[in-house]
Amino acid sequence: MWSNILKKYKHLLDLSSIQLDGTHTPAKRGGESVAYQGRKKSKTTSNLIVTDSQSIPLACSNPIAGNHNDAFNLVKIFSKMIHSIQLVEIPIDGLFLNADAGFDTTDFRSYCYANEIFDNIDKNKRNGNPSESKTVFDELLYKTRFVIERTNAWLDAFKAVLIRFETNDLHWKGLMLLAFSVILLRKL
Repeated sequence: MWSNILKKYKHLLDLSSIQLDGTHTPAKRGGESVAYQGRKKSKTTSNLIVTDSQSIPLACSNPIAGNHNDAFNLVKIFSKMIHSIQLVEIPIDGLFLNADAGFDTTDFRSYCYANEIFDNIDKNKRNGNPSESKTVFDELLYKTRFVIERTNAWLDAFKAVLIRFETNDLHWKGLMLLAFSVILLRKL
C-alpha cells in the first residue's frame, strides 16, 4: 500500500535533499527486535527513516533492537531502504543526504559515494582528528535537517506508533508505513 501511494504522489516530493535519522520507541510487551536501551531506561526498538525536504517519509528500515546505535549494520539497512525508494521509480543518484554525527562512518560514506549520493554528515568528534578528514560538510544544507525531526514528531502523534505494543516486526513496520501514508496524504 505505502509504495503505491508514494509512487502515485512522488511528484509532490522535494528531493533537493533527503534526511536520515533514527527513532527509538519504547516496547512495552517485548517481542522481535526489542532490547534494553540504557539511555531510555526501557526496552526499545529502533527504525531508521529517510524523508524528503518537506518531512514526507520516503523509506523506513525494518525494526532494529534498541540496544544498537544508529550505525549498526548501517550500509546493509540503508541499501534496503534505498532499494525500496528505487522500486517506486525515484532516482537516487545525485541526491544530497543530511545525517547527524551518529551516521559518520567510513563504510557509510563509501556506500554513498559508490551510489552517487552526496553525503552531508556532521563529523563525529569521536572518530579522530576532524581536521584530517577530507570530507565536505555544508552547514547551510545541514540546517534543513530539522524536517526529519518534524516527521518524528508527527509519528509521535499516532498512538499506535508512540509506544510499541506489537510483538511482531511485520505488524510494527506495517503500522509505521500506515502512519507514513497518512503523513503523505495530509500534504494533498
